[in-house]
Amino acid sequence: MADQTAVVGGVDTHTDFHQAAVIDSIGRHLATQAFPTSPDGYRRLLDWLCSHGDVIAVGVEGTGAYGCELARYLRQNQITVIEVDRPDRRARRASGKSDPIDAFAAATAVLTGRAGGIPKAHDGIVEAIRTLRVVRRSAVKARTQTINQIRTLIITAPGEVREQLRALTPAELIKNLARSRPGTQTNDPACAVKVALRRLARRHQYLTAEIDDADAELEALMARAAPELVALPGVGIETAAQLLITAGDNPERLTSEASFAHLCAVAPVPASSGRTNRHRLNRGGDRRANHALHMIALVRMRYDQRTQAYVTRRTAEGMSKKDILRCLKRFIAREVYKYLASQHTPAKPLIQGA
Repeated sequence: MADQTAVVGGVDTHTDFHQAAVIDSIGRHLATQAFPTSPDGYRRLLDWLCSHGDVIAVGVEGTGAYGCELARYLRQNQITVIEVDRPDRRARRASGKSDPIDAFAAATAVLTGRAGGIPKAHDGIVEAIRTLRVVRRSAVKARTQTINQIRTLIITAPGEVREQLRALTPAELIKNLARSRPGTQTNDPACAVKVALRRLARRHQYLTAEIDDADAELEALMARAAPELVALPGVGIETAAQLLITAGDNPERLTSEASFAHLCAVAPVPASSGRTNRHRLNRGGDRRANHALHMIALVRMRYDQRTQAYVTRRTAEGMSKKDILRCLKRFIAREVYKYLASQHTPAKPLIQGA
C-alpha cells in the first residue's frame, strides 16, 4: 500500500465558522473550505483534512479564543496543533486579506517553521483556575468602582448627609449605609443621595461576598494544583494562580527557563551604546505574569532577609532600583520554572524537518 501524502492544515477561526485550508509538504495549495463551529463541524473539518493525506500538523489562529474548542478537539484526536499569529500588516498589504488567504497563510507558517508555538491545553485544573479568576477580577474591579462612587457622592452630598458620613471608616460606612432607611421622597436631593448610597453599599456587600466565595474556591484549587509554588517566599494565591495560568495546563511546552522568562517579559533586552552597558525593560510577553513577578519581588524586598541582603549588595555596587527589580524578577521566574519543570517532562519537537 502506497504511503499517504503528508499534508499541513491551517485554520482561520471565527465565531460561527472556521475557514480551513490544506497544503502538501512542498507548500502547494490543495483545497480550502469553511466549517461551522459545532461538534459536527469539527468532526467534518478533521475528516476533510485527513481525506487529503497524512496530517502532520494544523496551524490554528486564536487558540485562546475562537479556536480554543477546535484545538481541544484536534488534540483529543492525536493531531498536532500549532499556534499561529495573525499575519503582519506588510504581508497582508502584499497578499491581500480574505479568510482562505489567512487559512493558507496559517498552514504555510507551520510548514516553513515560522510558527512553532504549542498552544495552552485549556483542559485541566489550571483552566478551572483561570475561569474563576476572570469572575473574581471583574468583581474586584466593580467593587473598587462602587466604593469610589460612594465617596464621590458623599463629597457632593448636602451638608447634613456629608457630615454624618465623612468620619466613618470604609467598613463602618458600608455597614451603616446598607442598613439605612432613606425614605421615599426622591425629589429631595438629600433623600435621593441617601437612596443612591444605600444601593451602592448593598452592591458593595454583594460583590464582597462574591469575591470571598471565589477566594475560597481558588484557595482549594491552588492547594491541589501547586502547593509548593504557593509555599515559595512572597508568593500568594493570586500571584501563583497567574503564573500557573501563564504556563497553562501543559507547561512542558516551555522548553527552558529562558522561554518562561521571555513569556513573562522578564528576559532582559540589551540597551547598550558606546561606553554604556545596560539592559532595559522588556515590554512584550504576558503583562499580568510580569506584574505577578513584580509583586513577589516587592514582597521579598520588604520581608525576605535573603532578598534584602541582595538589594543592599547591588545598591552598593551602584545598580539602580529598577535594574535590581529586573534582576529579582528574572531570578523569581527561574525559581518558578524549576517548580513547573519538576511537575512535568520537557516537550519534544513536534515537527521534524519543518
